Amino acid sequence: MNAWQEWLHNWAPLEDWLQALIVAALGYLILSLASRFLTRHITALSERTSSRVDDVIAAALAGTKNLLIFLLAILIGLHTMEFSDKAETRLSQALVIVVGLQVAIWLNRALSTWMEKVVDPKTDPALRNRATTTTMVFLLRLAIMLTVLLAVLANLGVNITAFVASLGIGGIAIALALQTILSDLFASLSIGLDKPFEVGDFIIVDDLMGTVEYIGVKTTRLRSLSGEQLIRSNAELLKSAIRNYKRMAERRVVFTFGIKYETPIDKVAVVGGLVRDVILAQSPIRFDRAHFFKFGTSSLDFEVVYYVLSPDYNVYMDIQQQINLELMRACAERDIGFAYPNMVMQLAPATELTMRQPDLTPSAEAAETTPEGQRDNGGRFAR
Repeated sequence: MNAWQEWLHNWAPLEDWLQALIVAALGYLILSLASRFLTRHITALSERTSSRVDDVIAAALAGTKNLLIFLLAILIGLHTMEFSDKAETRLSQALVIVVGLQVAIWLNRALSTWMEKVVDPKTDPALRNRATTTTMVFLLRLAIMLTVLLAVLANLGVNITAFVASLGIGGIAIALALQTILSDLFASLSIGLDKPFEVGDFIIVDDLMGTVEYIGVKTTRLRSLSGEQLIRSNAELLKSAIRNYKRMAERRVVFTFGIKYETPIDKVAVVGGLVRDVILAQSPIRFDRAHFFKFGTSSLDFEVVYYVLSPDYNVYMDIQQQINLELMRACAERDIGFAYPNMVMQLAPATELTMRQPDLTPSAEAAETTPEGQRDNGGRFAR
């Protein structure tokens, strides 16, 4: 015991040690009570509000470590004593390390909570993009840890300029080696943040169509209508035009049909109103127009436009089928026939064909214009 007191006395008088101990005890008590009070108060506040900010702050404060508070209180107590310049420097560095660790823990907890709150809690957990959330949390957590580490190293007197430069060169080399993987990774982050589609959406991309089953770090998986699974990389997916049918509020339908050219004009004039009445009898429907819009090759063509007030494809097909049936029935009642492509071939009556033979006898004019040296005495051409 005497040896221990002697060692302490060599550093500072015992009264100073006692004073530092009292300051450390009071500091630990005050910091602990303040941490608990703030955590309980903000947690209770977050339960009464719909804001996500107080949820993040409450989760961060809940990560306060008693061990780090204890070490911080001891360092605060030791700062009340007088030591050599070297010892004071070491105490300051230790204080920065403890505070840096606690700040890193707070930021880590806040980051995790914030990423959980990005997805609506009311949404089915099976629909969450877990791969994107996990990747973003990992990258941001890595950035936080590197920032805290560099701050601590700089406080310890380490020259971090060369370290940061080496990290930059190494990062470029890694990025070049993993260019394809990184492009898919950032495409996954883009899908998670921008949300052009989500799990459960029916999409069409180029020649692929299906329901989104899974959005991963590198690929997205679709379930096609015929049942097989379609897999495509995230980078290629975002380079293509995506049609998302899940977010379609209503469906615009355009269809054409043709009636016979033999149809009287007065019947042609009533076809548009007939189509309108047939469509308005369906539900849920919003009629737009029906026009006799052109003379086709073998029919008088009508164009019809209407809206189905539902994104469900089966609802659209049921309505279109009913419209077709009612339109056929209404036209049959009015003796209006539908046209179909046909070709009429007309044959000319049979006639006797004669072939004229060419006349090879030279004419008189040709004989007169022939030079004398080229004819013999009989008037024939000389060879």
